[in-house]
Amino acid sequence: MRKLFLAMFVVISLAVLVFATQVNLSIIHTSDIHGNIFPVDYATGKFSAVGLAKISAFLSEMRKSNPNTLAIDTGDLIQGTPLAYYYAKVDNSGENPMIAALNHMGFIASVIGNHEFNYGPSILERAIGEAGFPMLSANIVFESSGEAAFAPYVIVEVPFEGDTIRVGVLGLTTSFIPNWEEPKHIAGLNFLDPVSTALEYVPQLREKVDVLVVAYHGGFERDLKTGAPTEELLGENVGYQILKEVKGIDVLLTGHQHRTIAEVIDGTVISQPSNWGKVAGKIDLVLEKKNGKWKIVNRNIAQISMANYDADSEVMAMFQNFEDRVQKWLDQPVGIAIGDFYIDDPFVARLADNSLIEFVNRVQSFVTGAPISSVALFTNDIKGWKTGPITIRDINAVYIYPNTLKVIKVTGADIKAALEKSAEYFTYEDGEIVVTDSWINPKPLHYNYDIWEGIEYIVAADRPVGERVLSVRYMGRPLDMDGEYEVVLNNYRAGGGGGYTMFQGKPVVREVMLEVSEIIADYVLERVAVSATLDRNWSVGTGLIHTVGWNETLRTISEMYGIDASEIMKYNPDLKRVERIPAGTKIIIYRAALEEVPVM
Repeated sequence: MRKLFLAMFVVISLAVLVFATQVNLSIIHTSDIHGNIFPVDYATGKFSAVGLAKISAFLSEMRKSNPNTLAIDTGDLIQGTPLAYYYAKVDNSGENPMIAALNHMGFIASVIGNHEFNYGPSILERAIGEAGFPMLSANIVFESSGEAAFAPYVIVEVPFEGDTIRVGVLGLTTSFIPNWEEPKHIAGLNFLDPVSTALEYVPQLREKVDVLVVAYHGGFERDLKTGAPTEELLGENVGYQILKEVKGIDVLLTGHQHRTIAEVIDGTVISQPSNWGKVAGKIDLVLEKKNGKWKIVNRNIAQISMANYDADSEVMAMFQNFEDRVQKWLDQPVGIAIGDFYIDDPFVARLADNSLIEFVNRVQSFVTGAPISSVALFTNDIKGWKTGPITIRDINAVYIYPNTLKVIKVTGADIKAALEKSAEYFTYEDGEIVVTDSWINPKPLHYNYDIWEGIEYIVAADRPVGERVLSVRYMGRPLDMDGEYEVVLNNYRAGGGGGYTMFQGKPVVREVMLEVSEIIADYVLERVAVSATLDRNWSVGTGLIHTVGWNETLRTISEMYGIDASEIMKYNPDLKRVERIPAGTKIIIYRAALEEVPVM
């Protein structure tokens, strides 16, 4: 009996010892908040389950259940909504709302994202100065000295029963920023390879901390399970490479791609919490003291939707006066629309010309003098406006990015290559044109499908990739592949962003440094009334190039393909002899996906 008692005592003592030396550490992860504090859709003014106020409610709940809870953000914080724009461009007399919110919520760190540079160095420097937490990036360095331009990492000490757990957070940023950002906004900075930087810092930090977090404003270039590429391997995202090549990382927090990822791979916890505060990553680590050192003995990751959390009233009250001014500013009318500048179906809008995108392109050409313009329908949520008043809210809801405009000099071959790049958006399956899966999974890339004005072109989605543009014409004549043309693009695309490498390094003829949404607002304001137009200069459909054989006529070719002769003539305006077409002549055979087709 006494032996049994002693055995039980030993077991109970060991259990108490284990319990006493274990601690639960939680990390709440946000990313790509993009200026969202309030649960509101600024395009409509209606409720939306987004924003830091909701995150704050969740974070408070977490801290009540576990005081050992740390909050980390991985960038693209201070830009992205009219609220953020209003602060940067209209009234920045007070503290940056996004920084003030994270200060209030007790974040221990944020990472420098690519959009942190959009409003220029003064806004970013002020944000860093106001932040009660470090804004990290180890791989952004000064050109002159090679020293880190921002804090590379932070070590946080978490007290526990007279002991301390040391948590290190290393910040990394996508090195692709020079391809997108205005040069003056990043003057004097170099963007080093995040993988090489991690390989330098991680071993150093590993010796100093119990838990090592790498917080990377970037995403994954490969499937996490198979390693198969999920995008062009241009270096924009290198999360998979970091995961596989950098040893010693306990937690890898990512962002930039707006994906929702919760994985544990080879002992590393991986998180990416979508965007705008829709969800928050919740990482739970159990640490145990072994041989005088804390070791992680269990780990868990989940992405928690904010849809079921009420917004924190205290956070909203902090910024309500500012938000009221923003909403009043957004509802100011700047002009009148005559006709609808409206998109009912975004897929249809990418199959044939539409009045909204034509209008944006025409504005870009007008303010820059460039005869050829290109712009994208950035998301499937963009609608435009109908006949009646046009407000600042309407315009900001159409042009959602803080881009400026560049006119670059390119060749006809460059334009053709860019059209072919956009044409990859489509796939022809089972007799239907559909969106190519890689353009919507794992992340929607609608903003990389460009629509052009100033040229006439047709795209056959059933043709092989790289051979889909059947015709490109300029001022009634075939585009000269060797000729030079001035084209206006936003600064992101002009730098080759989105995989448009044909534009990289092209001569910049001129720039307009105002943001495009502001340019559109000024354009409407100056005219009071703007009319919707539609020249139907492009479309997407199916087709081929037919090589005329001996004794073939327009009639026999028409019968061969079941297409009316007038349709063939429409897409072959240079065809003069229709009865005896010379053998070897190339003829476009084309069917537009929609009834309304361009006139070539």
